[in-house]
Amino acid sequence: MALEVKYGEDSINQYTLMMRNRQLNLEPGFQRRSVWTLSDRRRLIQSIVQGCPLPSVFLYERDHHGNLLYDVIDGKQRLESILMFKGLGRFKRDRFGVKLDLGEGLNEYYWRDITRRFPRVRALFDSYLLQTVQVKGDLNEIITIFVRINSTGKRLTSGEKRHARFYTSPFLKEAERLVGRFQRYLLDERILSPAQIDRMKGTELFAELLMSIHNGGPVNKKTSLDRAIGNASINLNTLHKLSREFVRTTNLVRRMFPDIRQTRFHNSVEFYTLFLYIWESDRDGLVLTDKRRNRIAMALLRQLSNGVDELRDQLRKARPAKPAQRMFSDYLTTVQGDTDSSANRERRRQVLRNLLSSLYERKDDKRTFTPEQRRIVWNSEEKKACASCRRQLRWDDFTVDHIAAWIRGGKTSLKNAQLMCRSCNSRKGAR
Repeated sequence: MALEVKYGEDSINQYTLMMRNRQLNLEPGFQRRSVWTLSDRRRLIQSIVQGCPLPSVFLYERDHHGNLLYDVIDGKQRLESILMFKGLGRFKRDRFGVKLDLGEGLNEYYWRDITRRFPRVRALFDSYLLQTVQVKGDLNEIITIFVRINSTGKRLTSGEKRHARFYTSPFLKEAERLVGRFQRYLLDERILSPAQIDRMKGTELFAELLMSIHNGGPVNKKTSLDRAIGNASINLNTLHKLSREFVRTTNLVRRMFPDIRQTRFHNSVEFYTLFLYIWESDRDGLVLTDKRRNRIAMALLRQLSNGVDELRDQLRKARPAKPAQRMFSDYLTTVQGDTDSSANRERRRQVLRNLLSSLYERKDDKRTFTPEQRRIVWNSEEKKACASCRRQLRWDDFTVDHIAAWIRGGKTSLKNAQLMCRSCNSRKGAR
């Protein structure tokens, strides 16, 4: 269906009525979140009161259950600011005052002050005309228009453009859900700022990590992310598996490196590398739950971070790197230039691998004892009693326990085996 375009003017009062009649949709699926600051909103109101012209508002006209509905393509921040200033509907709690000169000098006025004391200003405000462009047609073309409109306001970030193009993608929706789940962590560790999360940077980062897990290693951000998000071949079962691995890895990173904000690995570029290294280690059966070794790993990560920062400062002062700084130099080259290329991401991961992998043991491939091992352990014990509670055991009711827990690197061998009742074995867990 070809695009139909209609140009016109609508007053603020008409937009107010559209909002009250639920004909104005400020948040269609392709739209971004609110990104204007309070200062931006106040300047807009000052411009309207002064009669300054504003850019056009773009609306997508569509039928919704027999009624006309207008999705805001461009102008969301402007319309939202007007509705906030007037305190209408769900924006009642977002009311704000604006400094204006209404004949009494420069003072701060709220909408209620204007309606009570300055009826002429109120009438001029409500009758202020906004240039309006109404379009009808294919939704994909409408979304293309939305992405292309960057001439006014704050330009769309890559994450916001991607959200607009693929807002129905299950892959993107899962990334957004995970951002909501871990938002407090992202903010506390300063991996992302509130503004970056609002502008879809968190969704972009998490989508990259999900795709990297699916890929089995680093991906090139520029060439693969759009293709990945729009890839319908990643079915829901696969997506749920990727999500479970993502959650497990994020929790491992949180436990292993509790003060990541104190290092350079809190920034999203290097957090990506650290996350993938931990995911790879967990996938390959390395034991990552030893608290003492994790403390050492945190100390080594700080040492690497400090070393890279010191070397960068040293090079700025035109003092060359020393041979002992080779590791720091190798790492520093990967965070200059194209930091998001798969080659640089892999090189950073290799530095982490060389630094940390010797701390962790590989889990035994065999988790359960064989029937032969069970018989040997049973027959080797003179007193068939639980090693924990000392209760007498029967042949048809006993377990063989790893003395050193398997999940912590304990081997499935006779030297690491003992008789235990089922309840004690269950309570012992990973201890």
